[in-house]
Amino acid sequence: METQAFTSLLAQLALLTSRQCTQLQVRLGQADARQHVGRLLDQAAQEKLCCPRCAGTRWYRHGRESGLQRYRCRTCGKTFNTLTGTPLARLHYKERWLAYLDGMLASHSLRHAASRLGVHRNTTFRWRHRFLTLPRTDRAPLLHGIAEADEMFLLESQKGSRHLDRPPRRRGGHARRRGISHEQVCILVARDRNGRTLDFVTGRGALTRTALHQCLRPALDPDILLVTDANAAYRAFARESGITHEAVSLRAGVRTRGALHVQNVNAYHSRFRAWLHRFHGVATRYLPNYLGWRCILDAHRIDTPECLLKAAIGHFPRFAGT
Repeated sequence: METQAFTSLLAQLALLTSRQCTQLQVRLGQADARQHVGRLLDQAAQEKLCCPRCAGTRWYRHGRESGLQRYRCRTCGKTFNTLTGTPLARLHYKERWLAYLDGMLASHSLRHAASRLGVHRNTTFRWRHRFLTLPRTDRAPLLHGIAEADEMFLLESQKGSRHLDRPPRRRGGHARRRGISHEQVCILVARDRNGRTLDFVTGRGALTRTALHQCLRPALDPDILLVTDANAAYRAFARESGITHEAVSLRAGVRTRGALHVQNVNAYHSRFRAWLHRFHGVATRYLPNYLGWRCILDAHRIDTPECLLKAAIGHFPRFAGT
């Protein structure tokens, strides 16, 4: 704004009513929050900025738009900003992002976040899964030392699907069969004694050694000691992979054998189930996002809205170790 126009605006402030002053304060707060988000994104961009179309690193500043610095690539001539090519591209209400991310770190429900921010709950639903697309992948590449592995099962949910492959259940319902069946989804969780956690949705039904080879084998250090329950799939997997394996028979009442137990991973299961209950059932297709969300909260590596915002565009804090 030009100096003359700004001086004229200041002169009119004395004419504002109390209600208008309140409205002005709200607008000024939103403008400040939008600029703060823009500064955070611009700072993150300076670390490793390249053209999202041709990966060129030769660019120059090309004005501002929607509160963000725009750039033009010298190689392909296309313009872009910090959000181009990220899950946050074309999302609106940037002034409310940090408040929303603060609510995510507090595990707020969709309706609570919507009423708190003054947006529709469908907007908060889209934001939840857009913001989790990249942070959910912030995991340790390998587990070391002693690692525990165990599976848990959740009732399969096709919430939101237009074409069900089974009769619908009222308000979640219950499985028609007792025990483990294809009505349930298997979630494999592996956790070492340093707190590194990996989780995988292996599909419907019981855990198989094929799923273990596909999911767990690339994440285990060759010298690892794998501790599990007495499930035969783990025993066959360890034998075929050449991994040292110890089993604890929970059904026989043996919970620990010295340092050998699966209490850490079972405690993680318990925390995840208790935390997931507040959302009143989630669709199975979104389970990886919720598992990643819970892992973010449990690891305490991404613990501020600003850090979560940077992680949402791919700027992770460096994971210590391999």
